[in-house]
Amino acid sequence: MKKHLALAALTLALLAPLAVAGERDHDRARRAVEAGEIRPLREILATAEQAHGGQLIEAELETEDGKLVYELKILVPGDRVLKVYYDARTGESLGTGKPNRRR
Repeated sequence: MKKHLALAALTLALLAPLAVAGERDHDRARRAVEAGEIRPLREILATAEQAHGGQLIEAELETEDGKLVYELKILVPGDRVLKVYYDARTGESLGTGKPNRRR
């Protein structure tokens, strides 16, 4: 029993910083949208849906070469995952990554 409690405590201690980092990222994105520095994700998603269809699997806000970029992973026909990149400030498409078969 004590081993299980110790293992659970260790797991929580290791995962806690990840949760806090994710929360900070969310807060950073929200503040950037409110300040008008980036486009809201819902606008980017609408643009991506028109261009590619499919179903959103994951969305991330990343810094690439000093600028904020939305990376979207979309499940497209043929059971493939397509990575699509958008400039978070302008909403301009930055292209796609090679579609991968879903495993």
